[in-house]
Amino acid sequence: MDLLLAQFFSIARRMWKYRWYGLLVSWVAGAIGAVVVFTMPDRYEASARIYVDTQSILKPLMSGMAVAPNVDMQVSMLSKTLINRPNVEKLVRMADLDLKNQTKAEQEATIDRVTAELRISSVGRDNLYTLSYRDRDPETAKRAVQSLVTIFIESSLGSSRKDTATAASFITDQIKTYESKLEEAEQRLKEFRLRNIQLMSGDGKDSAARLGELSTQLERSRLELREATNAQAAARARLEAERTRGGDSTTASLLQESAITISTPEIDSRLDAQRRNLDGLLQRYTEVHPDVVTARKLIKDLEDQKRKEMAEQRKNALAAPPTLSGANTGSLMAQELSRAIAGQEIQIAALRARVDEYSSRYAAALNALKTAPQVEAEAAQLNRDYAIHKKNYEELVSKREQATISGDLDVASGMADFRLIDPPRANPKPVAPNRLLLLAGVLAVALGVGVFTTFVGSQLRPVFHDAGELRLRTELPILGVVSRLVSDAEKRRARVDLVRFGVASGGLVAVFAVGLSIMAILMSKQVG
Repeated sequence: MDLLLAQFFSIARRMWKYRWYGLLVSWVAGAIGAVVVFTMPDRYEASARIYVDTQSILKPLMSGMAVAPNVDMQVSMLSKTLINRPNVEKLVRMADLDLKNQTKAEQEATIDRVTAELRISSVGRDNLYTLSYRDRDPETAKRAVQSLVTIFIESSLGSSRKDTATAASFITDQIKTYESKLEEAEQRLKEFRLRNIQLMSGDGKDSAARLGELSTQLERSRLELREATNAQAAARARLEAERTRGGDSTTASLLQESAITISTPEIDSRLDAQRRNLDGLLQRYTEVHPDVVTARKLIKDLEDQKRKEMAEQRKNALAAPPTLSGANTGSLMAQELSRAIAGQEIQIAALRARVDEYSSRYAAALNALKTAPQVEAEAAQLNRDYAIHKKNYEELVSKREQATISGDLDVASGMADFRLIDPPRANPKPVAPNRLLLLAGVLAVALGVGVFTTFVGSQLRPVFHDAGELRLRTELPILGVVSRLVSDAEKRRARVDLVRFGVASGGLVAVFAVGLSIMAILMSKQVG
């Protein structure tokens, strides 16, 4: 620490030798700085305030039907990017700031100056923006701010409409692309169905499901065939029994009941025709098809009618007393049984034809089952591609409608409502330069330059006041030190010189202090 203090005092003593040079430089620098400060031209500021209302009653009402952009974010981004070269060039032309420009360099300088002087600041979170510009002429500053307000409003409207048009154009191009993809998918699907029309089913069931359905229909037909065959065999046995023995009253009653039971040939033929029609419909349609539902309902109605007629005839026959003799009754029973056997033979033939048809269909479906997985996989892939393209196409069409509605909504309500709170106005008093602050800075710089001058002089022509310092700097041995006696006259001259230096230094500070005081008084009067 002692070594550092010794070095500091040594440097200070060497700088003191060149104090007058430093003071002279300080006076010159202060004078030049003061002249520059007082000759700087006044600058006037013009400003305007704009409130951006982003709330619209139409946008909540159209929620879900139109896309509502983040207007606050758009306005904030616009305020940050508004001051760019194209807008500044437009502002220079609108405000006639380029009338005195003769060369390209002057034009570029004007654009750079205007860009540096323009300001857009946001006041809090209330979408309140202040636009300001400084210039030597207050009227020029006012025109520049007015032009900036116009550009700010026009840029917001133009950007909104441009974004809407760009989005609609992009969606329209995508719709055209998906239309072609959808047409290609439909063409591939149509060609595939034409190639595999025999394997395709209109109800959407796969080969295994169709095979199971055919198996169920075949088993049901076989069961009906067995029932009809057994009924025919029972009728034949009954006929043989009646031929071998005569009938009694109980037999006559049973004969009446049997005759009534099989005395509906018209309904049976209609039922058979409807069942064949139902089989044909099931080959082409599903269970929920209207024709299939109607056929089943008609079959059910015919069966209900048949049961009602049989019950009515049986009731009438049992209520009537038997009046026929045993021989006549037996003859009548044989005739009715023969007639029933004949009807059952017709029904058995129809059922055998149905069984044969279902058997052939089952065999064909079983053979087709070997190639069905590949066909079904290809069909599933085609259907999936078609479904994806169709879904994307429908979504794009919906988005295009939303974009159209959003564009119309922006035109109707506007992206935002720009309200000019304070019109462009130029401050009649200059706002720059701040000469009070600049003079204080000039004083500080002048003093600093003077101190730096003395330091440079002490380093260029050093003077050593201590033998140890001399030995340290020269790295030579010191043989001895010769002392010098200072006379009283020299001491008086040193004191006078010190007083002169103090007065000169104080005069510099005093001049600047007076200047600062005068400037402060003038500024306070202007504010008042």
